[in-house]
Amino acid sequence: MKKVGILFGMEDTFPWAFIERVNQMGDGKVMAEAVQIDKVQQGIDYGYHVIIDRISQEVPFYRSYLKNAALMGTAVINNPFWWSADEKFFNNCLSVKLGVPVPKTVLLPSKERPDDTSEKSFRNLRAPLDWDYMFDYIGFPAYMKPHSGGGWKSVYKVDSPEDLFAKHGETEQLVMMLQEEIVFDDYYRVYCLGQKYVHIMPYEPRNEFHQRYATEPKTKGDEHKKLMKTIHDLTIKLNKALGYDFNTVEFAVRNGIPYAIDFCNPAPDADINSVGQQNFDWIVEHSAKLAIDKAKAYKAKKNNCTWGTFLQEAVSGPAPRKSSMGLKSASEAAKTEVKKQVAAKKAATPKKKAAPKAKSSPKKK
Repeated sequence: MKKVGILFGMEDTFPWAFIERVNQMGDGKVMAEAVQIDKVQQGIDYGYHVIIDRISQEVPFYRSYLKNAALMGTAVINNPFWWSADEKFFNNCLSVKLGVPVPKTVLLPSKERPDDTSEKSFRNLRAPLDWDYMFDYIGFPAYMKPHSGGGWKSVYKVDSPEDLFAKHGETEQLVMMLQEEIVFDDYYRVYCLGQKYVHIMPYEPRNEFHQRYATEPKTKGDEHKKLMKTIHDLTIKLNKALGYDFNTVEFAVRNGIPYAIDFCNPAPDADINSVGQQNFDWIVEHSAKLAIDKAKAYKAKKNNCTWGTFLQEAVSGPAPRKSSMGLKSASEAAKTEVKKQVAAKKAATPKKKAAPKAKSSPKKK
């Protein structure tokens, strides 16, 4: 039997519904439970084939536990190694490379120096920064938000350079992004599971938290169908590049163009009280499918985590040319090629004329 665990914190509705649904769908071959930890010894496999991670971003102990589990072969969703390395500013950089529309964005150093640093630690930063260029590039009003974080924490709307400097003073050691405001016609939040299950939800971030899913899209008809196809495809592209199996992507639609606003949400909200019954039913059903798919695909003593195409291409480099020859025939072909090269070299070398033979002396009678 394959064993699925879910690691979670204060949330109550999704984890238990997920466990129940996996046990219903598992047909006695896959079972689920809340992860149980009583000790964590290095290099020990604690028996989970799949773990859904909902809390390690807030508990470093859990993150380290999951890295050990992944090393032992557990398919951890999401990959704890990549999740530890990823942040929102990099997401935007990668999107530019992928051709996914994103708001204009610049990175700002923290207002206060990190602990154990001094002025000499920042000798590579010019003073002052090129604020005029950044303000002209981004424009006002704009949004300032942490380059790594979530839950709408420490997000500021800024209306002028003076307003930015005042609010930046409140951010202490946070590294912030300054981002163009997208005045949107429509806004969507999109679940993406396993880089194949996609659920697009109309979303209104300006509403109170519990009412953000209580909205209707303004685009209609063929225009709406085309927009949904574009959002679906961009969502898949982003999650494949990043390697996330459980994520949400948010899009602000301006003049028919969906701009990816936030797509580093590897533990997205799935509580029935905020997402609503219909969206809750979808996320429970498809997360259970994902967990069972991963459990069935589990390979012992292998790395079963998902790695994004960005990292795969960086490690593997260009794909090798395919050959239909087997190893033996390839070896024979190589030998033949060497013989051809030697023969060609001989043919190209000019032959030396043979020295004339000395005439023999007549024999004496």
